[in-house]
Amino acid sequence: MRKKLLLIINPRSGTRQRDALPEMVREMTERTGEELMIRSTTGPEDAHKFAREAVEEGISRVIVAGGDGTVNEVASALSFTSVTLGIIPCGSGNGLARSLGIPSDFKKAVEIIERDYQIIIDRGEVNGRPFFCAFGMGFDATVSQKFASEKRRGKMTYVKNALQEYLKYNSEVYALSVDGKIIAERAMLVAVCNASQYGNNAYIAPEASLSDGMLDITLIHDGSPLLQAIAGIQLMSGHLDKNLLVDTFRVSKAELSRLNEGPVHIDGEPLMMGKKFIVECRSNALRVIASSEIEKPFKPVATPFKLMIQDIGNDIRADLTELLENIKR
Repeated sequence: MRKKLLLIINPRSGTRQRDALPEMVREMTERTGEELMIRSTTGPEDAHKFAREAVEEGISRVIVAGGDGTVNEVASALSFTSVTLGIIPCGSGNGLARSLGIPSDFKKAVEIIERDYQIIIDRGEVNGRPFFCAFGMGFDATVSQKFASEKRRGKMTYVKNALQEYLKYNSEVYALSVDGKIIAERAMLVAVCNASQYGNNAYIAPEASLSDGMLDITLIHDGSPLLQAIAGIQLMSGHLDKNLLVDTFRVSKAELSRLNEGPVHIDGEPLMMGKKFIVECRSNALRVIASSEIEKPFKPVATPFKLMIQDIGNDIRADLTELLENIKR
């Protein structure tokens, strides 16, 4: 009996190469001998529903083509099952895909899925809601909320919103309770990380691991404009944990609280939540397809620079492919 592969596509995520994606995956399944099924989402929670049905139907691999929100839906549904998740990144940040070494180039992503190098990763939970990259509140959550309301997405739109918010943002007081100790601090943001980066090679927790059974909490204090500017540079270079404004904690479980309700983000998706949060790591939660390159040690500056060059190359190739397709039409 042939194994089955389900491809879930979010047609609202990304634009470039998307029309060619089903055929790329179909050609791959012809080589792997898998039976291919394709489903497209039409609204929120569709991806979660399709993934749950795939588990019930005994499908062995579910591939999701979408952004961080769609990936979170599918990963949540496949957690603690024997079904393997593969990702073809189509979003703005692509946090989990990047943490797994999966490039934004569709062809290369499909090649990684075909090689089927599998690892098992943890998942974080905040008040019972799962996340696979990061849960955050403060400045980054406010930016995510504004970014979600933009009609135009992409890196430059995110940077524009970040700069606009930075000029008027007021830090808040947060309390962190770990192992019976309570730490109260005024901070720009608090990020609870399962993965080392948000996405777009922004390393909010450079030492974090997807498979160590722990969460890394990054707390960025309020400080001088110079130190904050340096923190922004170190975020992209992989040296953020060395900044004087940054405290980091490694926990399996912790309690967080703040004075006011407001926005948070879960894997980059903004929502409103209350004042108190219990965060916890659930180990060995999800079987995923990754690039074997993730076994190589992370090197600050060198690794981000290498990935930035790859991103530029992928973007150029995608633009050329789209241009040629438009000419043919």
